[in-house]
Amino acid sequence: MAKHGWFRNAGEYALAWPILKTLEWLPMAAARRLSKVVLRLTYHATPHWRRVANRNLEMALPDLSDGGRGEIIRGVYDSLGRVLLSLARMPRIHAANVREWIDYDGFEHFEQALRKGKGVLFMTAHLGNWELSSAAHALFGHPMHVMVRTLDNPFLDHLVDRRRTLRGNRTIRKQEFGRSLLQALRDNEAVGILIDQNVSGDDGLFIDFFGIPASATGGLAKIAMHTGAPVIPGFALWNPARQRYVLKFYPVLEMVSTGDAERDLLSNTQRCHSMLEQVIREYPEQWLWIHRRWKTRPAGEPALYGDLAPGP
Repeated sequence: MAKHGWFRNAGEYALAWPILKTLEWLPMAAARRLSKVVLRLTYHATPHWRRVANRNLEMALPDLSDGGRGEIIRGVYDSLGRVLLSLARMPRIHAANVREWIDYDGFEHFEQALRKGKGVLFMTAHLGNWELSSAAHALFGHPMHVMVRTLDNPFLDHLVDRRRTLRGNRTIRKQEFGRSLLQALRDNEAVGILIDQNVSGDDGLFIDFFGIPASATGGLAKIAMHTGAPVIPGFALWNPARQRYVLKFYPVLEMVSTGDAERDLLSNTQRCHSMLEQVIREYPEQWLWIHRRWKTRPAGEPALYGDLAPGP
């Protein structure tokens, strides 16, 4: 259910739709410039996001200088500009031109995993270009399922979902999680799951993430343990030298099994997040530092963002 009223939802849609359509139809060079302008304006209009990012970086990468944190935060907005541009151009990205946007690295890991016949679980995150990665994989001949969170604005949710499914991919909502996901794996298909967001309530497991306890989903590890589906970390990472993304698939992340289901779930969830942390450290400006990743705290621990003034 939407958190805001109809008028606000309609207003947000009325702002987003013409931006997306303009970026879609402008010549590419002009579209790139416009996407940068849009995110530069967003940077100045969202001081609360910047404060959250600065707090996250102070905690996770304490050796950074003020200037170093500022550079990464500006890079986050630049990265979001590229995500926006690719989402807008999605109707115009097809099999004949997709390699102008993205290359493969490590495709053999996917092929080896697929030969096991148990489906593939792509472990991914809001790192690089998560929207383009699944579309490109479909255009390269491998449509997949993607776990998504329904956006608060139903108009924007429909708009984004149409672009996500243009090239044969299918989205799986939380309420469809079990049945649809297990069927996809039984059909030896791939499912992408983003694991990097804060989990509230009793659904999360506390793992170590950048040396800080973080509430994380154990869903991916639980499914991998239950089905035997191999887990492949995969991210579309921007390469400045190539001026395009590289869809990088890492080797299969093996799930440990000791016979203690609860301990194994925690251990395997930690393995997933340790791998994610490793990649974020390599590409810090491409991760979504602007969200409150460490919002949920273990019992008795103080809030980490409570003193940040609200903003846009």
